[in-house]
Amino acid sequence: MSDVREKIVSGTWPPGFRIPFETDMAKDYGCSRMTVNKALTQLARSGLLERTRKTGTYVKTPQSLSAAMEITNIRKEVEDSGKEYSYRLLLDTVRPSEADDSNKLSASSKNSIRQLECLHSANGAPFCFEERIVNIGSVPEIENVSFDNEGPGTWLLRTVPWNSAEHQILATLATETVAKMLGIEPGAHCLVVERRTQNDLGNVTWAKLWYAGANHRLVATFTPTG
Repeated sequence: MSDVREKIVSGTWPPGFRIPFETDMAKDYGCSRMTVNKALTQLARSGLLERTRKTGTYVKTPQSLSAAMEITNIRKEVEDSGKEYSYRLLLDTVRPSEADDSNKLSASSKNSIRQLECLHSANGAPFCFEERIVNIGSVPEIENVSFDNEGPGTWLLRTVPWNSAEHQILATLATETVAKMLGIEPGAHCLVVERRTQNDLGNVTWAKLWYAGANHRLVATFTPTG
């Protein structure tokens, strides 16, 4: 069934396209209907297909990810797509800075770090798994802020001035942990945005935002300069 995946990825079968019935595909590929069903179920779990009992199986329409070079509010991102946003805090701890933090934030070993993991959902389905560390030395007031009901990214955008940011956009495979969070299979393709933000006191925060690759695209608009 690699041919089916190729038709989806290449755009031969565009988003919203209703794929042939299982019985027809079984004849075309010379296999049993059960084999076709298993393959389509796997593609649906990977986020490439959307299956409905009454109307058939469709190529899933990607959710749009906001402009690549913007620091976006994930809640706004979801709500702008017409979906209901929900949020869950998975991990929240304050700890001493470690060697890996220095690589991500250039934070002094004397500084404390606030480490957070969050799950953002759209219409109840996982939308983005967020890993974040914040340099308390650059944002002292964050140490006692509650993120039980609001994501740290939203609070930082609203509260902390920043003057520069660095983005890295990666295509990678879901680890078991990430797959569990996003409701996809381990090894499924993910789009990852790594972001480091600075203010006058230094590096404020590093975040790694995981999105199921089949459900998202990056959109950026450019104008001529010079």
